[in-house]
Amino acid sequence: MAQNTPAVPAPPKRRLSWNDPFTRGIIYQVLILGVLGFCVWYLVSNTLHNLAVRNISTGFDFLDREAGFAIGESALAYTPSDTYGRAILVGLVNTLKVAVIGIIAATVFGTLLGIARLSKNWLVSRLAGLYVEVMRNVPLLLQLFFWYALITETLPGPRQALNPISGVFLSNRGLKLPTLQGDGMDWIFMGLGLAVVLWVLMAHWARRRLENTGRPFPTLRFGILLLVVLPVLALLLSPEPLALDMPRLQGFNFVGGATLSPEFAALLAGLVTYTSAFVAEVVRSGIQAVGKGQWEAAQALGLSRGRMMRLVVLPQALRVIVPPMTSQYLNLTKNSSLAVAIGYPDIVSVVNTTLNQTGQAIEGILIIMAAYLTVSLSISVFMNWYNNRIALVER
Repeated sequence: MAQNTPAVPAPPKRRLSWNDPFTRGIIYQVLILGVLGFCVWYLVSNTLHNLAVRNISTGFDFLDREAGFAIGESALAYTPSDTYGRAILVGLVNTLKVAVIGIIAATVFGTLLGIARLSKNWLVSRLAGLYVEVMRNVPLLLQLFFWYALITETLPGPRQALNPISGVFLSNRGLKLPTLQGDGMDWIFMGLGLAVVLWVLMAHWARRRLENTGRPFPTLRFGILLLVVLPVLALLLSPEPLALDMPRLQGFNFVGGATLSPEFAALLAGLVTYTSAFVAEVVRSGIQAVGKGQWEAAQALGLSRGRMMRLVVLPQALRVIVPPMTSQYLNLTKNSSLAVAIGYPDIVSVVNTTLNQTGQAIEGILIIMAAYLTVSLSISVFMNWYNNRIALVER
């Protein structure tokens, strides 16, 4: 005998009535969108009208014109005869350089500080806590001024430069270091790139092996070995030898070698010391979020405290650490815009010079906003991907 299936009730019909919450919600959303659209239209049309009245041209055609100003520090080849677009690119690369190095240094230093705050040694934990409290409560701009004055005012001039080791000079003009020159550097970079790729593949294979057999593989040791051996092997295979360019005093300054400018050093020191204090608190809270039973289980296995931290606690703490750490990386990147206060030619400084010469203020602000938005979203996308990768998967 066939069973009678209950009839599914039809959904209630919507009536255009103010008493219907659904209809009322749609009307509110349409009104809000209309008000926002009107505000945007008014601001844009009013801006274009004012620019037209003052005979100020709009658009980004100025990027193809000759810049005509020098940039004191550049990771890319640049001369004053290059275009404004090239100058802005140089400023962006300078910003990315200090942001990448700062993120790496702040992560390492902040992690050590966070672990030190949990140390059983009373002096170590108190000193780490004092550092965190002081650095977090002193404005970053003030710290940048401090580091810049410390380098430019207290260090001697080039003729009396400090020479701790042969070929290294420290003065108020910055840090001079020997460099390697020649086509062999390209081979070294290729060797480094290959080593990184092999390390990633090896780590993936080691993780699969651990899941299948339970046997760990010393990925760190072999990875470091790859980073050392492959560049050296690439250098030996290079058809062009490398030459060592040593800095030397000529006139009132040094020539040759590589220069770490006072502006870059002060900006990097300020960003790292300031951000590492916040990173330390993130790491400390992440470690304390790991259950006490995990420590006891690792201790029962006979692991040393260092191996317990590296193999048991930190991998679990990452799930708590990564989300707030993303905010600290974003803050460091955006705080690098304070470089203009100490004369480091980041993108804000270069665009300011550009808009002062061309009068394209709106376009300049849009370029800065687009640059920081792109970099910030890139960091967020990468950190979200990594957070999803290490997140616990419910079965």
